[in-house]
This record gives sequence, structure tokens and C-alpha cells, in this order.
Amino acid sequence: MTQPKILVRGGGVAGLVTATALADRGAHITLHERADRIGAGASWQAGGMLTPWCEAEAAPEEVTRDSESSILWWSSHVPDVTHGGSLVVAPARDTPELTRFGRRTSHFETLNGSQIGELEPDLNGRFERALHFPTEAHVDPRKALHHLAQSLVSNGHSIVLGEKSLDETSFDWVIDCTGIDARDTDPNLKNTLRCVRGEMLILRCLDISLRRPVRMLHPRIPIYIVPRAEKTFMVGATMIESDDNRGMTVRSITDLLNAAYTLHPAFADAEILEANAGRRPAFSDNIPRVQQNGRHIVLNGMYRHGFLLSPHRAGQICDIVFGSAA
Repeated sequence: MTQPKILVRGGGVAGLVTATALADRGAHITLHERADRIGAGASWQAGGMLTPWCEAEAAPEEVTRDSESSILWWSSHVPDVTHGGSLVVAPARDTPELTRFGRRTSHFETLNGSQIGELEPDLNGRFERALHFPTEAHVDPRKALHHLAQSLVSNGHSIVLGEKSLDETSFDWVIDCTGIDARDTDPNLKNTLRCVRGEMLILRCLDISLRRPVRMLHPRIPIYIVPRAEKTFMVGATMIESDDNRGMTVRSITDLLNAAYTLHPAFADAEILEANAGRRPAFSDNIPRVQQNGRHIVLNGMYRHGFLLSPHRAGQICDIVFGSAA
């Protein structure tokens, strides 16, 4: 079978995972990112949590079903996937939220206060009850995106950055993974793809250690704190129905900082390294879609599930490309 030449547009998580999956199957890839670097969009602000069971609390069943294989995919393609599970806690006043979360999810164990301390020593004595999802994982999204890009180049594929014009007729397939920007080029997405704004902080706190992502529930703004290297933590993320492309708002910064302080007072002395916002693309049902029109395929609507669902959706694209070529 002839090696197909494929143009993948978009250098976020959807584009890089799709390009990698197609390359694994034998395609020759050219990936085009219109910005001047890989991961210039919403993927750069992601938490990198590989938590299919936790996401079942608010996501449709399809999201959990299609994301179960994501941990294995990421573990086989990038280094430093942390297999420490995830932890869900709630302040005493919000304990009913923890009960509600447990009713909507599975694959967890309920911990008491001392067990929480054994799992996360710096949270010892701070919470009476928690849900531990031991089979979940997390990855640093920025390192992961760069690793995928470097692997593509080292294996003979091409990455083109910047506003360059590429002749699509020279490719067998064109895959569009450009996220919210696709509304500017695809009339079918202009009125069906909406924008969900997410905001996040990166803090450095030398006085606390966490081994796994911690979600802290609150009726208005549940947040998650994800540990990264060198005593840094990603704190996010808001979900605001808005096309607003400004930087982070004072309200969101205040909400996230208050939540981090509630998790542990040591965050009061944390250094704020970043305060950023990203625009996530989403369809009305918050489920990403693969849509084919001849030799043109669109993958979009990743919502907040880019790292979770990109491997499965990339597999669907591989089935289209190589099924048709067979």
C-alpha cells in the first residue's frame, strides 16, 4: 500500500495526537501550525489530567467510554506520565457535593481523614473524607506536546510554523484540527462551534507537595490543582460561555487563589508564575466530532477533554484513512 501523504492543520493536542497516530500507521505527515510555536492555543493551558472516571461526574457516558484507553496511549508515546491516581475532596461545608460526585462516578475508593494523610501527607488533617480514583493519571501537557512534535520530526515528518500557504492538492488527505479558529475557514462550523473560556494559574509553592491531581468541590466553582515539576502547580479551570479573548479576569484569579488557599494555607505564600486564559471549542453536546467530506476530515469540539479524547478520535481518523486506502 502506498504511503499516504497527509496534511494535519493545527499544532494543539488534537493535531499532534492525530499526526502521531497516523504516522504510527505508516503515513507521511506534514503538520502546519499557523502560530509561531507548537501548542499556542487552548492545549497550552490544559491540566493534562487523564481522569476518565472523574469526568463521568459531568460528562456524557460516551466521554468515559472513549477515554478509557487514553492513559495507555499517552504512556506509550510520551515519558513521565504519572500513574498516581487522582483525589477528590470537599471542605466540610460542601460535603454533600462529595456525596453527589460519588453517586455519579465509579472506580473509586472512599478514604477517611487518616487515609487521606497517608496518600497526601500535606493534606493530613485537612479533610474528613475523600474519593480516590487509583487508576487515573496525569501528564504535563506542555512537555507532552513538545515530545510528540520532536518525535514526529525525528522520524522524518515535517512541522511547518507560521502563516504559510501550503498546496492542499499535493496531499492525499487534509485533516483540520484547528479548534476555535476553524470557524473562520469552515462555514459548517461557524454557527455550530461555540467557545468555552477556561482560565488557569501556575503557582510555585515551596512549602507543599502533592503527588496527584486534587479536585476540590464547591457548588459554584469546583477547581483542580495539578502538581508539576519544581514545586509548581497548575490551578484551574473556569468554564465560561464566552468568546472573550482577553487575559484572565480579577474574579477568576480571586476564585482560584481562594480555592488553593482553602486546600492548603501554604498557597498564601505561593509565587504566581502565570495567569492565562484559553478558548476551548465545543459543540452543543460537548462531545468532539470527526466529520469527513471526501479527502478532507475535521476533528473539532474537544471542549475540556482534549488530552482524554484525542487518542480515540485520532483512531477514528486512522480507520477512515486506512480503511479507504485498503
